[in-house]
Amino acid sequence: MKILITGSNGMLAYALKKTLKKENRLILADIDNMDITKTKEVSNFFTKAKPEFVIHTAAYTDVDGAQNNKSLAFKINRDGTRNVAMAAKKMDIPVVYISTDYVFGDNKRKPYTENDRPNPLSIYGLSKYAGEKEARKNPKHYIVRSAWLYGPNGKNFVLTILRLAKELDELKIVNDQRGCPTYTFDLAEGIAKLIKTNKFSTYHLTNSGSSTWYQFAKEILKIKKIKKKVLPITSKELNRPAKRPSYSVLSGAKINRLKIRLKSWQKALKNYLKTIKL
Repeated sequence: MKILITGSNGMLAYALKKTLKKENRLILADIDNMDITKTKEVSNFFTKAKPEFVIHTAAYTDVDGAQNNKSLAFKINRDGTRNVAMAAKKMDIPVVYISTDYVFGDNKRKPYTENDRPNPLSIYGLSKYAGEKEARKNPKHYIVRSAWLYGPNGKNFVLTILRLAKELDELKIVNDQRGCPTYTFDLAEGIAKLIKTNKFSTYHLTNSGSSTWYQFAKEILKIKKIKKKVLPITSKELNRPAKRPSYSVLSGAKINRLKIRLKSWQKALKNYLKTIKL
């Protein structure tokens, strides 16, 4: 199958390329050869490339930066998604849109299902939810909500903790936000299985289990056998521009019924950390 991956230089795209290349022909698009915010440019690219499937990973992902760049966040996450989804619809091919746990707010304390009503707390979350609406205009869509991604080929929380552990005497990590740390290679494997089902819908796909950022940091240091004092702090103390949900755990029950289940976040983290030499 000829699969077009947008945002092909990104962290998730890196894992998708490694995962999908054996069984598929990949068409790679990033800002240098297809600007998703330009309708005609997207249309022309699709016409020439003739993809049979699209995985849309391109996005504005700076959660704090979006607070002061609302127009840019919506231009990329909403308008860019519209261009990709409509180009795919015109060719009658499916599109996978990668969304986020940040489309939810603070109105639950049990895992969010796909039927729960989104309530974004930040501009980033609002723009990604707007992108979901655009993706749904293509009847052949998979909307995949994931969370707290880390993996090779990009900055991530795991690498940040390892760096700070070298630089600081103690670490102060937020302990009042709970979510699902997810390894990009596990997510990519899940997506590879999902696109073979032809079960178009919205799905939550993360490594199983949940943690706070503080617990996540402690586990990173534990696996790497790094002794470092880690102090729990509140989101208020951190004082970031964008508000994050205090609870954004995603239920995997729906996708599990398709026999797609990702390993625990702790096992996934161990696998990733085996690839990192200090």
